[in-house]
Amino acid sequence: MMIMLDGGLGEAGGQIVRTALALSTLTGQPFTIINIRKGRPVPGLKAQHVTCVKALEKLCNARSENCSIGSETLAYWPGKVKSQTLSVDIGTAGSITLLLQSLVVPALFANGKVRLKMVGGTDVSWSPSIDYFSQVFLPHLLPFAEGIELKLLRRGYYPAGGGNAELHIAPKYKGNQFKSFPEFHSFLKEKAPKFHSLDQHNLIYIKGVSHASADLEKAHVAERQANGAKQSLAHVSCPIHIRTEYSPAISTGSGITVWAVFSKNPGDINIQDPIILGGDALGEKGKRSESVGKEAAEALLQGMLSKAPIDEHLGDNLTPFLGLFGGSIKVSRLTSHTLTNIEVCEKFLNVKFSVDQDKSIIEVAPLGQERSER
Repeated sequence: MMIMLDGGLGEAGGQIVRTALALSTLTGQPFTIINIRKGRPVPGLKAQHVTCVKALEKLCNARSENCSIGSETLAYWPGKVKSQTLSVDIGTAGSITLLLQSLVVPALFANGKVRLKMVGGTDVSWSPSIDYFSQVFLPHLLPFAEGIELKLLRRGYYPAGGGNAELHIAPKYKGNQFKSFPEFHSFLKEKAPKFHSLDQHNLIYIKGVSHASADLEKAHVAERQANGAKQSLAHVSCPIHIRTEYSPAISTGSGITVWAVFSKNPGDINIQDPIILGGDALGEKGKRSESVGKEAAEALLQGMLSKAPIDEHLGDNLTPFLGLFGGSIKVSRLTSHTLTNIEVCEKFLNVKFSVDQDKSIIEVAPLGQERSER
């Protein structure tokens, strides 16, 4: 049965397309979406969305209609995801991490190892930095895989991109062993770990990476970004280490990502139950490097002060996995992106979410229970 989606739903951005592509590929359910990116100044598919569809066509032998830049409708029929090495060149500074939002979900349940080789933007506006993706998001998927490893080979900044990264995934739960997705989903909810992340617990340390293209080394941009972050974090009582790096890049650029690691037991970090919040920021022409570092640190502090173990961006990214595995999470702030993602997930997964607006808690409700917003 074809699932019908309205791209004007909620925040009306590209996240609806990315999540639909991910869950359609995983569940085997085709979909049609209209009003794509209706809420944006220039509506329709962007180059990154088209690249994503083309990548999935290779990953799972899918087919699509109306997949072109500017198209406000898209129809997509998924196939079966197979173990393989897939190379994808976005061709611009389009975000590698946004591309991965559609590829990671089905790849995590492939019939064998999947290697994704990607060329594009690693640190660009309106998307998670590559360091946030690897240090904050991916650790939350480790309990559900035999192994996940991201290799950053070269950074890519706007406008030329040219960044290079590889993601290796060794699945633990293989969907092809089941006759249907509902059968597989029932197995996941029964056998796989559930999310239960409602408290920050004990702060252990803060780490970070401040980076810049090699042509900015004489201006000490990476060091100044790091110092700006450290000054904003000086009152926090824990070890803080922010490394700096410079690397060749096609376009001039810089950025910084910082993350805080917590643990239920002091000094004992459980990688199978991670508690990590993050913040990042990008350098801009005319913007002081110290201000860039301060921006990233303040984003991190905002999450830490909320006492929630999941920051607002991580909550958005974890929503499909919460729908798949079940459980509950508390986020620093409920965003329109997250609420829209919940509605898309309910279209593809036989689950209902319960959202407590006051406490910023999201949980997967028992089957048959309507989603509520209290």
